[in-house]
Amino acid sequence: MPMPWTYRHACREFRAFLDDAKERMNLESDNMTYTAVDAVFQVFRKRLTAQQGLDFASVLPSVPRAIFVKDWSISDPPEPFADRAEMTREAQQVRVNHNLTPDNAIEATAWALRRSLDQRDLDRVLEQIGPEALAFWHVDVSDPAELEQRIV
Repeated sequence: MPMPWTYRHACREFRAFLDDAKERMNLESDNMTYTAVDAVFQVFRKRLTAQQGLDFASVLPSVPRAIFVKDWSISDPPEPFADRAEMTREAQQVRVNHNLTPDNAIEATAWALRRSLDQRDLDRVLEQIGPEALAFWHVDVSDPAELEQRIV
């Protein structure tokens, strides 16, 4: 079996994802963007069972996958989903002294993520998790081509 594409091109794939997220959030540095993306992942995964989280992670590119599962305590029961504004405030509280996460962090991370993977796989997993998961990663765009996978 050949090496999976996402492992062979992990740096290139992550650079594109991070650049998309940074631009969409209008942040100045990779560190600021990483903190925002990590916070968004933490907020989402707190609402999942371990199996749901692993299913979600399995469709992510390799580096976002690693960020998603890093330091996850799976013994905590899932929390209920809240509205996007409340979950954004929650993301803004992660590492609060080093966090400049903007109000569009969830939307921007979703936009960048959708451009970095096969959306059919993502939507299939999100549908299995439930409508709240679909809503969390939903992005409104006027032109669907805007979300086409960037690196294939």
